[in-house]
Amino acid sequence: MADLAFFETVVRIHRAGEGAPCTGLKPAGLSVGPAIPLAERALEDHSAEMLADFLAADLRNELRSGLEAVDKLAAHRDQSLQDERRYVEAMLGFEVYSHHLFQALHAASHAEGAQHVHALQVHAD
Repeated sequence: MADLAFFETVVRIHRAGEGAPCTGLKPAGLSVGPAIPLAERALEDHSAEMLADFLAADLRNELRSGLEAVDKLAAHRDQSLQDERRYVEAMLGFEVYSHHLFQALHAASHAEGAQHVHALQVHAD
C-alpha cells in the first residue's frame, strides 16, 4: 500500500507540474505511441532530427488531409445551405486546428514545468 501511495503522489506532482490533471496510475505495458520513444532517442543522441522529421511528416499529412476535406466541401458549397454550413464548419475547424497547433508549439516548455515541480517539492518540505 505504501508503494502505491508513493507512486500515486509522484505521478500527481509530475502531472501538476505539467498543468495537467492526474487520472491515476496506468497499468504497465500500455503503448505510449511513436513520439515518446523518438523523444527518448533524441535525449540519448542529443539530436532532435529524427523526432522533428517524424512530427513534421505527421503534421504535413494531417494538414494536407484537412485541407483536402475542406476543398471537397468547397466544390459543393453552392448547392445548398446545408452544404455551405458543412464547408464553413470544416474551414473554421481547419483554422482552429492550425491555431491550436501554433499555441501548442509555443506553450511553456517542459523545463519550465520541471521547475514548477521542483518549487512544489521545496514548498512541501
